[in-house]
Amino acid sequence: MRRPEFRAPKWEVSFKILESILKHPTTVSFVRSKTTSAQYVASRFRDPTFEKLMDKYKNFLKVISIQDLILANPTNKNDPPSVSLDFLNRLSQKLQLNRGATAFLRKYPHIFRIFYDPTRSQPFVKLTEVAFEISRQEAEAINASLPLVVEKLVRLLSMSTSKSLPLRAVFKVWRELGLPDDFEDSVIARNSKNFKLCDGNEPNTHVLKLFDEMRGRDFTAAVDNWRVMECCREDCEVNGMDLHYSFKQGFPSGMRLSKDFKAKVKEWQRLPYVGPYEVMGENKKTKSGIKRSEKRAVAIVHEFLSLTVEKMVEVEKISHFRKWLGIDFNIRDLFLDHPGIFYLSTKGKKHTVFLREAYERGQLIETNVVYDCRRKLLDLVVLGRHGLITGGFKCAETSKSGESESQEEDSE
Repeated sequence: MRRPEFRAPKWEVSFKILESILKHPTTVSFVRSKTTSAQYVASRFRDPTFEKLMDKYKNFLKVISIQDLILANPTNKNDPPSVSLDFLNRLSQKLQLNRGATAFLRKYPHIFRIFYDPTRSQPFVKLTEVAFEISRQEAEAINASLPLVVEKLVRLLSMSTSKSLPLRAVFKVWRELGLPDDFEDSVIARNSKNFKLCDGNEPNTHVLKLFDEMRGRDFTAAVDNWRVMECCREDCEVNGMDLHYSFKQGFPSGMRLSKDFKAKVKEWQRLPYVGPYEVMGENKKTKSGIKRSEKRAVAIVHEFLSLTVEKMVEVEKISHFRKWLGIDFNIRDLFLDHPGIFYLSTKGKKHTVFLREAYERGQLIETNVVYDCRRKLLDLVVLGRHGLITGGFKCAETSKSGESESQEEDSE
């Protein structure tokens, strides 16, 4: 009888792998098949530029949530919208305000103003004139870009295998896509030639579908536009054959790339695939089909991020589209496998993915009006309590003056 082969326990193997990762934290290699997802996330290279940006965004997202509650509670015509402080304190846990709403609001006097209403005998919260003006400018910018918003929805539905998406999934990313908060009426209902709402398989669910007349449109993906521009450059060092299926790759300084990783990236760049707006006809179960299907999945999420206002989105939100877009891979691992295209951050207890090529030094390279308005509000968040004595602030000085405030808010 053959003697059984000795095998180390699984926990011991995982520990050895994790130990080797920690010894070489900046060396990039493919380790997903040998580690759990949590270990794979922990072993990723942390880009300080994106991490610093997410430090600001943690509290910015909380400010946005409170701002939406205030704006959704209109008062008399002559009075600005406000919400009771007691109501916000009751929602502190849901809004992730660990020290309570009052302590959080007082950190941002340029955005929120607490006042006492004698008629209702309780304190209320409203937006400052500056913050209210920024929200008004953003709303105007969104309304002015409604034709572009319709185009985005058509593109998103065109990437779906059934040319349809659940309405609840679209609601998850309405802000990321630059949709107005009443987009069901202002966009979908007013463009009945493009869209139609149907009942879903589950009760009280709706599915947004694209009319047959709109399904034949030929869209060009953002990555294809980059390839054309790259090919036309005089200093382009990549030959046409390699560029035909390539994606723009960018790695931050300090990120050591192993030879094995570089070889795999080069091989992957040359791999043919079906674009995000084309029909996948190849058998996905074959070895070549799996590889091309993965590259198509990268192309789909790349195009998805290109359609967003800030070229970033929470991984949990984009996961709601996975089945409808025909992605058979773990979304988070997909981002980690391609660090030259995407960057995954875990700041603020959320996994957020950025389109790396769209950013430079923590800001969008090609800005838009909606993004500019949100950036103004982000400047006020970073400003914190600074600038109260002089009564003003300079956007250029924001990053310097807000460092200590950002460190204080990390405890939240």
